[in-house]
Parts: sequence; C-alpha cells; structure tokens
Amino acid sequence: MQAIAVRRGEETPSLVEKPRPEPADGEALVRTLRVGVDGTDYEVISGNHGGYPDGEDHIVLGHEAVGVVVDPNGTGLSEGDVVVPTVRRPPNGPNEYFERGEPDMAPEGAYHERGIDGAHGFMAEYFTSPAECLVNCPPSLADLGFLVEPASITEKAIEHARASRSAFEWHPETAFVLGNGSLGLLTLAMLDDSFERLYCLGRRDRPDPTLDILDDLGVTYVDSRTTPVDEVPAAYEAMDFVYEATGYAKHAFETVEALAPNGVAALLGVPNDWTFEVDGGALHRELVLHNKALVGSVNSNVHHFERAVESVAALPEWFTDALVTGVYGLEEFERAFDDDDTTIKTAVEFGSR
Repeated sequence: MQAIAVRRGEETPSLVEKPRPEPADGEALVRTLRVGVDGTDYEVISGNHGGYPDGEDHIVLGHEAVGVVVDPNGTGLSEGDVVVPTVRRPPNGPNEYFERGEPDMAPEGAYHERGIDGAHGFMAEYFTSPAECLVNCPPSLADLGFLVEPASITEKAIEHARASRSAFEWHPETAFVLGNGSLGLLTLAMLDDSFERLYCLGRRDRPDPTLDILDDLGVTYVDSRTTPVDEVPAAYEAMDFVYEATGYAKHAFETVEALAPNGVAALLGVPNDWTFEVDGGALHRELVLHNKALVGSVNSNVHHFERAVESVAALPEWFTDALVTGVYGLEEFERAFDDDDTTIKTAVEFGSR
C-alpha cells in the first residue's frame, strides 16, 4: 500500500510503499478515507517535534484521520463503520494511564503518538487500531471526520478550564482565542453558542480568508501588532476565558492580565525555549487576588472524541466549506502541505466511502 512519510534527514514528505497491515487480536483493519494536515505535521517534518519509531528510517505522518472498517476482526465493530482513531498508544505494554482510559494525562515517556512520536501515523491507505481506540462517526461525517481529532483537543481544554472553575458559580460571557489558524477558527465555531462575545488574536492583514470567517462568525478581530494580549482589557474588555493556541511563550504570561477576575486560560501551544523577564510578583498577585487560573492541556481521550463528533456534526456547512481549503488525492498530495496565504485547513484523500 502507499503511505506518506518523512525520512530521517529529509524535510519534505514523500510517498513510500508499506505492506498492508494485518490486525492483531482486538484490532480492526481500517481503510483510510481522509487525513488532515496541521501545524504538528509541519513540526514533525522539520524535525522540531516528535520522533521516529524505533529502528525505522521514516515515520508515516498523519494523526487526524477518518476511515471505514473493512475487517472488524472479531471486535464489536462492524464492516462499513465510519471511525476516527485516537492518537496515543502505550509504548511498551499497558500502563496506569491507559488502563484508566486517560492516555492524554500520561507524562512524556509513557506514550507514543501515532504520526508524531514513536509510532507510524494514519496517512496510509490502511491502518490497524485497537477497537477501544476507534470512535464511531455517523456516515454523514465521512468527509469531515478528520476534524474530529482537533475538535477533541478543544473539548478537553474546555473541560479542564470549566473544571478549574467548578468550585463556584461561573457564568462566562467573553472568550478570547489566541491564534486564527485552523484550530483557533474551529474553536471559535465550537464556542459560538456558549459565550455572548468572542474575540480572536492574529497578525494578518485584510484581505484574508481567516478574517472573513471571523467576520461571518461575528468575532471581534484583535491585531496583536497594535494591541498586545495584556492590553486587551483596556482596548476591548477583560476576558472570562482565554484559549491559547499560538505557542508564543509570552502569551502565557500576558494572558493573566487579559483575564477578568475569576477567569481561566487554557494553554495549548508548545513554545520553543525562550528566556525573557516577567514581573513575577505582579503575576502572582493577579492570580491570587483575582482568583484567576491557568491550565495546560495536551492531547485528548475517547470521551473527548465522542463529544467532538457531536460538535463537528453541528458545525454549519458554510463554516466547514470555508475552513477546508483543499482536499487532495495521492497524485497531488504535496499540495496538502503547501502553506500560503490562502491555505487554512487541508487534507489528503485516500478514497471514498
């Protein structure tokens, strides 16, 4: 079968031939439909994130997948089921995090991530997966199921943010998403019914397709070049919830100033090393005296995926049409990795349902 991989020492993906996998006990064989491309894929390709499977000179890319079961192999699944795979797998046999169904809470070294770190991904014509790592989707989501994984990341972040406010009555009205890439836009669409006012931080000039989406969602655009995150309360208003998806290290600290009293920020971006000065005393006071909170969030588990299926299914058609700017077959898969001003979200298509 054909797969899309990056080889050691290279920084561009290429087509490789792999044997069609055989499902082990408890696994199903899945024929891949579509696999999304995101910023993590670019980091893996450039060698800035993740790692190759042991003993391999390449890693098959892709962690945002949707497929159809072709061999249930005695699992509870049925042939023809549309499924989305979760990403993390135990590295050397089960551990307590996987046994509890909480692989997303495992620390580094206690997991592999398919298509990212230590395990081949889903960007191939077929893949196998344990049945408990496959989440059913309605057939109507066969084309958009690759959005379930990124949506699950947001489902977890929101869950953890709300849990941090569960000790008191919290009725948030304002939300501020840092980053107007595909994840930021998807998150804003998911938050649309939960907050009265939405804001989004970016660094783009009009005309720009992401800003058109913000306008259609009714989101206020904040240009970070003129309004830094910590000046947002003075320029606009303080925020009850901040969702950080930029990986810009200063934003984690500036967010504390942007929060309203009792507010919470979820940090999802993964920054590079960067040493800079902050006023630690002022930061500490803001957190303590105004009951603010910062929570870190990475990956997601099955129940986040299940909620994400519902969230993606509820997205308006105009939004997904605008968000997904290209779906490309294997004969032109390179186009899915092009990153220009018109690209928002792309996917590679391996076949139809």
